[in-house]
Amino acid sequence: MIRSKAAAKLDAWLEAGKGTLVGSFANGVEKDRAAVRNAIISPWSNGQTEGQITRLKLIKRQMYGRAKIDLLQARLIGAG
Repeated sequence: MIRSKAAAKLDAWLEAGKGTLVGSFANGVEKDRAAVRNAIISPWSNGQTEGQITRLKLIKRQMYGRAKIDLLQARLIGAG
């Protein structure tokens, strides 16, 4: 459904998913149906941004308690 950008299948999927193991997930998706529908049909993605944030958080966790901002900044610029 997501790869084919077929937002019309969303309603059928929600109905089929309510009685299964993914029922609570389907209920959460149904509460924000408009946003999910827009995410399916939109050509835009924030995957690159999320990847950079995850990388930054990983480096921050690794450096916790080791040094001040200057070493963290050197590591971020050098790790790129």
